[in-house]
This record gives sequence, structure tokens and C-alpha cells, in this order.
Amino acid sequence: MTREEKARKLFLEGYNCCQAVAVAFEEELGLDRETIARMASAFGGGMGRMREVCGCFSGVIMTAGALKGYSDPKAKEEKAKLYAWIQELAAEFKKDNGSIICRELLGGKIAKDTSPAPEERTEEYYKKRPCPELAGYAAGLLERKLKEETAEEKK
Repeated sequence: MTREEKARKLFLEGYNCCQAVAVAFEEELGLDRETIARMASAFGGGMGRMREVCGCFSGVIMTAGALKGYSDPKAKEEKAKLYAWIQELAAEFKKDNGSIICRELLGGKIAKDTSPAPEERTEEYYKKRPCPELAGYAAGLLERKLKEETAEEKK
């Protein structure tokens, strides 16, 4: 199963958008599913359902940082390289989806719903939002970019 398929499936199982993307990389992260899901749990719905940065893209950032990030606070070169890579990922996500902002991706009435209470996951819920597809797209984007990075590093 590709990371794209896995993320879409995880979202449909009830994980939020950020969790679905991050958990799709559980083997690469070397963490158990519960830990990843907890770390990603607050980013759903555009950060705590505030409809800010898309949770799917937040999952990309979180996972990219865990896999390609730095830990030394003085690591200027590593920081610049990671930030450039994140900006590249954001540009591609925006190009293909129009935005990295949840409310813009959702549009219409649901974009204004910032109640902290999550909606029930019904058939109607899935009909009115692009989240399963965006979760799949985000995981697929990160999977592809990680492969490109690995191939570049081997040169």
C-alpha cells in the first residue's frame, strides 16, 4: 500500500487529517501509532479546528521535520536547508490544491465552522469535504519528495 492510499484509509477510519498523514509514515518514523497520533492530534481541522494551516500539510511538515530535521540549535545550514525544503513542499501543495489554508481548501459554510466540537463522520460529512483526498495527496507528495531527496543524496 502506498503512503497515499494509507493516509486516505486512515482518515476514513477516523483519524484527523494531520494524524492520517503522519501515521502513514509510522515505519519510517520508528514510533508507535499511538505516539504519532497523539503528537499530531491537535493539528486537525487546520490546527485545533481553527481552519488555519491545513492539517494534511501540517502532517507533512511534522513528518518531514522528524525525518529530515535538525536538533542542534546552532545548525544554521541544516535549518536553512530544511526550511527551503518545506517551502518547496508548500509551493507544490499550493500549486496542486490552491492553498495550504484549511478554510480556503474547504470553502463555503464548513470553512466558517470553527467550533471545537468535531462533526460526526457520516456519509454526508465525507461528501462535503476534500480531506480524504488531501490526506492522500499530502502523504504521496511527501513520499515522492523523500525518494527524490534520497536519490539526490546518493549522487
